[in-house]
Amino acid sequence: MARNERLKNSLKTLAAAAFWLLVWQGLSLLVHKPLLLPSPVEAAKRLGALCVTGPFWTSIGLTLLRVTAGFCCGVVCGVLLGALTAKSKLMERLFAPLLAVVKATPVASFIILALVWLQKDLVPVFITFLIVLPVIWANVLEGIRQTDRGLLEMARVFRLPRRKVFSKVYAPSVLPYFAAGAATAMGLSWKAGVAAEVIAMSNSSVGYHLYRAKINLETPDLFAWTAVVVLLSVLLERLLRRVIRRMEGRKRDAANP
Repeated sequence: MARNERLKNSLKTLAAAAFWLLVWQGLSLLVHKPLLLPSPVEAAKRLGALCVTGPFWTSIGLTLLRVTAGFCCGVVCGVLLGALTAKSKLMERLFAPLLAVVKATPVASFIILALVWLQKDLVPVFITFLIVLPVIWANVLEGIRQTDRGLLEMARVFRLPRRKVFSKVYAPSVLPYFAAGAATAMGLSWKAGVAAEVIAMSNSSVGYHLYRAKINLETPDLFAWTAVVVLLSVLLERLLRRVIRRMEGRKRDAANP
């Protein structure tokens, strides 16, 4: 039954994608100016031509490295900051205004400032880190706050070691919040990271090729590279969700031997 349900969901997703591709094709025919709106076929042909070149894969690899590095740093610091602020009200009051400023400030402002402080190839890493940090921090903090106080009191009564309290009480409570935050942060990190590459003109990057396509009025290239960003973002988000589901499954198995 579960397999049939997954198949139905996949078919529905494909049908929705086909619908919007037809809409895109219709608009392209209506405009009839490839410079303004190339057809899906033209964009796909250009993407196929790019796929057989070395610089294409080099750019994808370096962009993936930068975004992943910033994402991982943001996740680690967000988890640590969430745990710290959950434990200390003073720390929460101290960091809350700073993180509020980070969330409210336009990404472009941070990118321009980062260009003053850092080498241009490090700017996407830094910007991705800034985008991910508050999302993970807020979700981890909320997960810790929602932990069942009765379970914590029971753990104190039975004098469970901290390792057991973390794995049996805190982790199951925080993991769903962390999963939601990580999935949201993954999508945001790609948008922010590639935007930083565009403005910083990072060498051998997806953002650099997007910028060059815009400058040279190579609209099919622009659509092709945009498709690459969307595909990578979707694939990595699904991979992340699958990893987190496995972690949740292991936690349930451990709790119910």
